[in-house]
Formats: sequence, C-alpha cells, structure tokens
Amino acid sequence: MLDKLKALNTGIPFYSVNDPEFLSYGKVIKGYDLDELIDKAMKIEMPESGSKYELSIEQLEECEVVEKLRDECFGEIDIQVGYCWGFNDMMNAMEYHKSSEINIAVTPMVLLLGLVTDIKDDGYDSSNVKAFFLDKGEVMEIYGTTLHFCPCQVDKDGFRCIVVLPKGTNGLLKNPAKGSILFKQNKWLICHDKNEALIERGVCPYIHGTNIKINGL
Repeated sequence: MLDKLKALNTGIPFYSVNDPEFLSYGKVIKGYDLDELIDKAMKIEMPESGSKYELSIEQLEECEVVEKLRDECFGEIDIQVGYCWGFNDMMNAMEYHKSSEINIAVTPMVLLLGLVTDIKDDGYDSSNVKAFFLDKGEVMEIYGTTLHFCPCQVDKDGFRCIVVLPKGTNGLLKNPAKGSILFKQNKWLICHDKNEALIERGVCPYIHGTNIKINGL
C-alpha cells in the first residue's frame, strides 16, 4: 500500500512511520494488546461526510489497556482517550501541544507532519511538511515539537484514529485571546491562508504555500 501511495503522491516526501525519517517527529510504540480498543472504535458509526473529533469517549477509556498506556506512556498523569474519524484528504491546518500525543491507527491512514521550529515570524511554509503512512494497528507517539492535524484517508472508506492525550487537552479556553494561535487548552493551531472556514472560526492563517492534498487508492 505504501508504494502505491508514494506513486500517487510524488509531489510530497512520503514515508512509513517505520522509516528513519520519522525519528525527528516521534517514535513507533509496540507491545500493547489493542484488540479491545480497536474493536470498540470500529463500532463507532462513521459520519456521512467530513471528519469528527471527540476528545474523550467513555467506551474507549474503559478498555483494559488504557491504564497501562497512562502509566507507561504518560508517567501516571490523567489522560483522555479520544477519536478522530471520517473523511479527509487535505492538510488545511497544523497544531501542536506542549505534550506528546499517541495515535492508534484503527484503519490505515496518512499523517502530514512538520516541526514547530519551522514556524517563522512570517508564518509556516507548507513545503516543510512530510507524509507518513500508518497501517492498521500501528501506534506512534507524536512529540510535542511536531506539527500535525487531522489524518488523511488512504481510500474511499475514510480513516479512523484513536487519539490519547493528557486530560483536558483540546478543551475550551477559560481566557481566549483574539489573534493568538493558542486555540484550545494545550492546543496551538494555525491554518492555511486559503482555508476560509477555519479563518472564520478565528484560526490564524499562518500556513503559506500549497494546501497539501493526499491522493488515495
């Protein structure tokens, strides 16, 4: 599947999360029994169109493996197990947190990643972005210095991704500031300068260049 996706997306550097190029952005995590978590996630109904994100889903947080993920990956601090799923093939925006994030690929998917250190005073150039493929069941930690956003689908069936973060991340701000890239709790967000929908929601249009599109199978 990776070779086919590379052939369809020659305009962007394209890798697997198992390639050395991923090491600047995060690490692959192995050794966890995720069957229960993935089975429950697969039963959540897909949206008719577009993508959805819920920061905390009770039936996922009840899975036995969650306690182990909390203790071993987040040092015993409270976590939330959320879900991002639906249909998407565009970059549109980039975000980062002051903490790591764990992504579990419930289905094959592609993540578009960049580095916080490439955000300059005049914005962020999308030519810095690289694409990384995750196969079903693969797990990775995204570092707090990594720009990321909604996964991209690899085929017409859409994507499903479990998202594990410190509790409270992506919640509403108590003191939002107009013009700030701090968009929600522990969420700094910038969008492409042609993405009018996000700009209207108050997201700062700091991303310049091509709004990257992933061509699926």
